[in-house]
Amino acid sequence: MPQNIKDYIAVIIAFSLGALVAVAGSNGGYEYKGYSILLICMAFSFLLHWIAFLPSYLARTEKFYDIIGTVAYLTVLATASYLTILSTNGHLQIRSIITIALVTIWALRLGLFLFIRVLKAGEDRRFREVKQNFSKFLVWWSVSALWVFLTSANALTMIINNVGYSDDLYLFLGLLLWLVGFSFEAIADEQKRRFKSDVNNKDSFIQTGLWSISRHPNYFGEILLWIGMAVIAFPTLEGWQYVTLISPFFIYVLLTRVSGVNLLEQRADQKWGGDEDYEIYKKNTPVLIPYIK
Repeated sequence: MPQNIKDYIAVIIAFSLGALVAVAGSNGGYEYKGYSILLICMAFSFLLHWIAFLPSYLARTEKFYDIIGTVAYLTVLATASYLTILSTNGHLQIRSIITIALVTIWALRLGLFLFIRVLKAGEDRRFREVKQNFSKFLVWWSVSALWVFLTSANALTMIINNVGYSDDLYLFLGLLLWLVGFSFEAIADEQKRRFKSDVNNKDSFIQTGLWSISRHPNYFGEILLWIGMAVIAFPTLEGWQYVTLISPFFIYVLLTRVSGVNLLEQRADQKWGGDEDYEIYKKNTPVLIPYIK
C-alpha cells in the first residue's frame, strides 16, 4: 500500500476515534438545536487544525503548530460553555467555571511557551522531514486535533453536563493533583529554558532541579494534571460518558510512546551515549515518575 494512502487512513482513523468518543460522551448530555455539543466541539478542533494546515504546508512551516493547538483548546472551551448556557437557559456551575479556568491557564502557558521556543530555535526538528510531504504533515495536524479533543473530552463533558457539585472530595483531590502537575510542568520547562540559554551549557544535558529526580519532569507534570482533571470530572459523568476518561490514558501513551519520551530518549542516547556523566544520570534517575524507576 502506498505510504500516502496509509497517511490518509491514519487521518480518517484519528477523526473517527474523536467522533466515537464524542458520541459516547454525548450520551445524556445537552444538545444545541438537535446536535451534540460535544460532537460540535470535536468537529471544531479538527476544522481549525485543517484550516491552519493548508497555509502551513504551503509555507513549509511548523511554527504555528503549537499555537493553533492553544487556539483550538480555547475555542472548544468557549463553544462548550456558550452552547451549554444557551441550551439550559441558565448559567454555568462553579465546577464548570473552575475547569474552564484551569484548562485556559494551562493552554495559554504551554502554547505561548512552545510558540516562543520554536520561534527562537527557528524550527521544531520533529517536522524537518514531514513538513515536506502533504499527507505526512496532515497526519501530524490531525493528531494534534485529536490531542486537543481527547485530552479535554472529560472536562468538556463535565462543562456540558453542568452539574452543581462544588464541595466534594473529588473536586479538591483533583485540584491538588492538577496544581502539583501544573507546577511540575511549568517549573521544569522554565528550568530547562534557563539551562539552555546559558552558553556555558552548550551541548550539555540538564540534570539539576526537577530534572535531577526525573528525566522528563515536564511530561510527568502534564500527565498528572490531566489525571487531576479526570478526577474533578468523574462524579459528574454517567453511562457511556465514562469513555471520556480516556483523556489521561491518551496523554500518557502519546507522551511516552509516540512523540515524547521515546523520541527524546533516543536523541539523548545518540548525543551523549557513552558519556560517563550521562550514563550515571540515566542509571540513577527515573525516566518519568520522580523517585520511581
